[in-house]
Amino acid sequence: MNLSTRYLGLTLPHPFVPGASPLTGDLDTVLRLEDAGAAAIVLPSLFAEDIERYETTIDRYLEHLVRVKRRIAPPVIGSLNGTQPDTWLRYARLIEQGGADALELNFYYVATALDEDAGAVEARLIDIVAVLKESLTIPLAVKLSPFYTSLPHLAGELDRLGANGLVLFNRFYQPDIDPAARRTTLQLTLSESSELLLRLRWLAILSGRVRASLAVTGGVHDAVDAVKAVMAGADCVQIVSALFRRGPGRLASIRREFERWGDAHGIESLEALRGSVSLARCADPAAFERGNYVQLLQAHHNPQDVPVG
Repeated sequence: MNLSTRYLGLTLPHPFVPGASPLTGDLDTVLRLEDAGAAAIVLPSLFAEDIERYETTIDRYLEHLVRVKRRIAPPVIGSLNGTQPDTWLRYARLIEQGGADALELNFYYVATALDEDAGAVEARLIDIVAVLKESLTIPLAVKLSPFYTSLPHLAGELDRLGANGLVLFNRFYQPDIDPAARRTTLQLTLSESSELLLRLRWLAILSGRVRASLAVTGGVHDAVDAVKAVMAGADCVQIVSALFRRGPGRLASIRREFERWGDAHGIESLEALRGSVSLARCADPAAFERGNYVQLLQAHHNPQDVPVG
C-alpha cells in the first residue's frame, strides 16, 4: 500500500506524525521518534505569555529547533500559542528564521467576556492568520477547537486567506473542583479513542471542500482509528497520547498495522482511501447531516432495532 501523502505542501512518506507535546521537546525522544519512522515532527507549542509573564526568552525554544533540524531528516514543524497579534508575528518570524519547515498556529482561546460575541472571536483568529500569511514564507497550519458557532464558515474563511492546513482539534483542558479545598484543580488527562468521533464528523464535513490540508489530532490510538480518520478526509494523523502511554515505538506499530489493514482490504494507496466517507462524496448529504441522529433516536425507542454484539 502506497502511504505517501501531502501535508502543508510537504510530501511525506506516510501520514503519521507526533503532534505537539513535551515528547518532542526532548532531543533524545525526537531521535527515537525518527527511528520509529515519524514522517514529520511537530515541536511543543511556544507559549508567548510564558515569555511575557515570566520574563523568559525564546532562545531555548529556538536552540531546540536548530538542534532538531540538524539531527533529523523529516520536516520540523514549529508550534506557536500566543495572546496578542504583535506577539504572534514576532515569534512566528523567529521560528521561521530558526529553520522550521512549517508553523502550526495553536489558537487556544477561551471566551469568557459577556460582551464578546462569536463574530469577534472568529475575527481575532482571522486577523492573526491574515497577518501571518502576509509575513511568512513557510506553510501555516491552524489548530482549531470544535466550539465555533459555524466551523465550516470559519474553515472557509481561513482557506480563502491561504491557510495551508487545518488541525482538528485542540483539546481544552477542563478544570475540576476540589470540594474540600474549595478551589479548582488541573490534571492532565490523555485522550481516548472515543474522542475521535467528534473529529471524524468534522473531517468528513470539510474534506474535499477546502484546499487546505486536514490533520487529525486527539483520539488516534490504533490503526483502525487512523483508518477512520483517513476515510473521513485526514491528510495527516497526529499522535500524542498513544506515544505517552506506549512509547515512541507505538508510532511504527500503528503504521505497520495500518498498512496491513490496507493490504488486506485491497487498498492500493492512501489517496484511494482518503475522504471515501466524506460529505463531499456522500450520495445523500441530508442523510449524512441528520440521518444518523434520527436513526439513533428511533433505535432508542425501539430497542429491538439496536444491533447486538
